[in-house]
Amino acid sequence: MTRKAGSGLVGFLLLMISIGRLWAQSAPAPVRSLALDEAIDYALAHYPAVRAALEQVESARGGVALVRTSYLPQVNPIYQANRATQNQVAGIFLPASITPSVEGPVQPYSGTSFWNSQAGALFSWEPVDFGLRRAAVEQARSAEHKSEADVQLTRLQVASATGGYFLNVVAAEQSVTAAKADVERWQAFHDTIQVLVQQELRPGVDGSRADAELAMARTRLIQAEAAEQQGQAMLASLLGVAGGPLRVESRPLLASPPADSLPSAQPSAHPLALDQQASVEQLRAKERVIDHTDYPHFYVQSEAFARGSGANPDLTAAGGVKGLGLDRANWVAGVSVVFPNLFDFSARRDQKRMAEAQVRSQEATYQQTLQDLTGQAAAAQAAYQAALLVVQNTPVELAAARQTEAQARARYQAGLANLVEAAEAESVLAQAERDDAEAHIGVWRGLFGVAVAQGNLEPFLAALRANH
Repeated sequence: MTRKAGSGLVGFLLLMISIGRLWAQSAPAPVRSLALDEAIDYALAHYPAVRAALEQVESARGGVALVRTSYLPQVNPIYQANRATQNQVAGIFLPASITPSVEGPVQPYSGTSFWNSQAGALFSWEPVDFGLRRAAVEQARSAEHKSEADVQLTRLQVASATGGYFLNVVAAEQSVTAAKADVERWQAFHDTIQVLVQQELRPGVDGSRADAELAMARTRLIQAEAAEQQGQAMLASLLGVAGGPLRVESRPLLASPPADSLPSAQPSAHPLALDQQASVEQLRAKERVIDHTDYPHFYVQSEAFARGSGANPDLTAAGGVKGLGLDRANWVAGVSVVFPNLFDFSARRDQKRMAEAQVRSQEATYQQTLQDLTGQAAAAQAAYQAALLVVQNTPVELAAARQTEAQARARYQAGLANLVEAAEAESVLAQAERDDAEAHIGVWRGLFGVAVAQGNLEPFLAALRANH
């Protein structure tokens, strides 16, 4: 191969690589197609609020393990070395955090410094606590249960929002389909009218009216497409795929759901009710901890310690590094009883009173939540039953509207009716098509509303999968 041919081949390869890169950059992103159950599963797996709630559960579990460590004894070793003077006077003082301790007999004033050292280990264990640590553990567990209830409530809220936006997109798609059919009919009717006007078989005002009706049909189509695009953008944002193409799988939602597909559920099983109940239990656990703070603390303690000093008994300093070593060792063991502050009884009484009031308030909120959930479930069931009746009626409406439109158009072309009558029939047909398309989505929307009101989407998703 000649040098010229080789350089040409290299240039050709570089050109093909550049074209490939440009094509990859300009190639449209693959369209993500999701069914309703897939969209809900995807949102639950990726939505940040769900992940944040799960991390709160892990934190609460760590809190339970942390509180459990209070059952373990404590061993605190220490070593200290310092160089200082020793000037000690007889007397007794109140405890102070900044005054160093001085040991040994009373000495005359001396400015001589020497080394001191001490080391020891304190063992301390509280074998009896009158239930305080158990109450603290139960309080930590109640926080864990509250976090778990928050997760379930968050999952329901995310699933509810995802399903709502998904159904809105499907409804918008059906509206676009109906609007396109309306434009196509008006386009064909418009062309017919213009021919009749040109042949002077119809007045010119009919041509203008046909232009206006066609323009209005196109406007309705544009508005329907805009609503569809907005719904897709909101759904994509909720799923975390904003900016990418998204297509919803609407076919399973165009068929009627199975009859009696959702079992009844008690309001107390709703995640919101469980979350409120967990709040009640959390406040009760706090109240039990306060109830156990009136008891004294019993500690079994022992300590082994040693001291070293560079001070001689004759008041002279040993010098050098004398004192850094440990010269004398001792041990001590005993029981300590620490009583609560005797003057805190009023504060503890007020704390108990506040805790009791908070429990009663949260219990009232829980009862109100049950009432609200009962009403929401009844309202959702009524909306679902109404949607079932509507979907049975819209086929009759659609069939009658189609027959009316066909007759009105034929009467107009035969000169037996004016354009106003034909236009009215076209509008009735367009509305009937929208009603029929939305009626099927309305049944699923009503069923989804019942599932959300009951707080359990699994029966709904099972019914949906049965229609795939």
